[in-house]
Amino acid sequence: MQAFSVEQGLVVPLDRANVDTDAIIPKQFLKSIKRSGFGPNLFDEWRYLDLGEPGESCADRPVNEDFVLNQQRYQGATILLARENFGCGSSREHAVWAIEDYGIRVIIAPSFADIFFSNTSKNGILAIKLDEEIVHSLFNVVERTKGFELSVDLDKQTISLPSGEVISFDIDPFKKHCLLNGLDDIGLTLQHADEIEQYEKVRKQQAPWLFS
Repeated sequence: MQAFSVEQGLVVPLDRANVDTDAIIPKQFLKSIKRSGFGPNLFDEWRYLDLGEPGESCADRPVNEDFVLNQQRYQGATILLARENFGCGSSREHAVWAIEDYGIRVIIAPSFADIFFSNTSKNGILAIKLDEEIVHSLFNVVERTKGFELSVDLDKQTISLPSGEVISFDIDPFKKHCLLNGLDDIGLTLQHADEIEQYEKVRKQQAPWLFS
């Protein structure tokens, strides 16, 4: 998993509440478990005017010009600004994979669905909860400012605006540690690889029939 430190990036606003995981990555794309290749189908039903299918190239598909991800001013955005209850619906981890594969490193919203929120930090995405009034003010400034960027510093737990204003955010210390060090569940386990190997050697001597 890619470690997270500081993200200075363009902000794309998704001005919708209760965005569910089926909207983030529709069900027909859940057959793969490779964790990659989902970016082109992020928000597929909103982004394109036809029905997307797994394995289909998106290069020649008709796009919805009104959807924010298709607007030129937001191309290359790495910070997603959203409304309340983002990531609700089914628990599919593919939703986070699609967001990460697209290039989003930070999601800012008033609230997130619990399972989606847990999955973000396990896949290198920093999900930040801010007061609804602050999020609303950010939507306003993004709308009127072309090329609006934020600088998000995980270690300092701050969001810096071009105006010089700094917004602080809270994060669980364990999630912060994992993100800063690029540790997913497998990475955390491998930190104890020597102890695991030693245990297996001893266990093999104690109960060799388990290893036959």
